[in-house]
Amino acid sequence: VQLQASGGGLVQAGGSLRLSCAASGRTFSSYTMGWFRQAPGKEREFVGLISWSGDNTVFADSVKGRFTISRDNAKNTVYLQMNSLRPEDTAVYYCAASPRLFSTMMIHYGYWGQGTQVTVSS
Repeated sequence: VQLQASGGGLVQAGGSLRLSCAASGRTFSSYTMGWFRQAPGKEREFVGLISWSGDNTVFADSVKGRFTISRDNAKNTVYLQMNSLRPEDTAVYYCAASPRLFSTMMIHYGYWGQGTQVTVSS
């Protein structure tokens, strides 16, 4: 599976962005899809994930209530809708695919996109 994240950019605090992650491969619909982020000088951290069916999502406490994840298996695409953005959301955002596990742990994700920069100004 190859993943391509897009949609990042510069936004003011309180604004919104929608990230997309396009996947290649016929088995996309069977993968758990996760979003992670890495801020300058910090370790990469979990943001949220969505089950293969789209029925289940999990979010980090820091984004709960502000971010949502959805997927369109017909288009091999997963989305991260980010609302009420804060300067501390500034990071490179990565999408990732896990073929087996519904997990928040990076080690369980075998496929990664290249990342897209999100910058939130105060």
